[in-house]
Amino acid sequence: MNDKKLLLVAACALIDADNRVLVAERPAGKSLAGLWEFPGGKVEPGETPEATLIRELTEELGIATKAACLAPLTFASYEYERFHLLMPLYVCRRFEGIPQPLEGQRLKWVRAAALRDLPMPPADAPLIPFLQDLLG
Repeated sequence: MNDKKLLLVAACALIDADNRVLVAERPAGKSLAGLWEFPGGKVEPGETPEATLIRELTEELGIATKAACLAPLTFASYEYERFHLLMPLYVCRRFEGIPQPLEGQRLKWVRAAALRDLPMPPADAPLIPFLQDLLG
């Protein structure tokens, strides 16, 4: 039996009018610093994954969206050393504002085909083929 804590994190593939995906670099001082990831964050108690993304996208990027604009695409289930991560990935094409790096992170718009060229956390990498299929 595995006694590792289950961590639920919601992630979002923001897609622009050019069919590019927004990724953010984890800032220095955080675990997995320097790796590129999809925006999102930990689902707090009593919060839905959609509510988490609406909150995190505002806090991290200064943009607004609605639950109806978040479409579930796939999920990652990954065992890290200290916890097991369950991460639903949503796609969002409709949001208000221009994403800004409000937490010191670097942002980059990339084509789905180029996501494999970026160093990403191990849980994020398996999500790439789904985005490549979607955005072809």
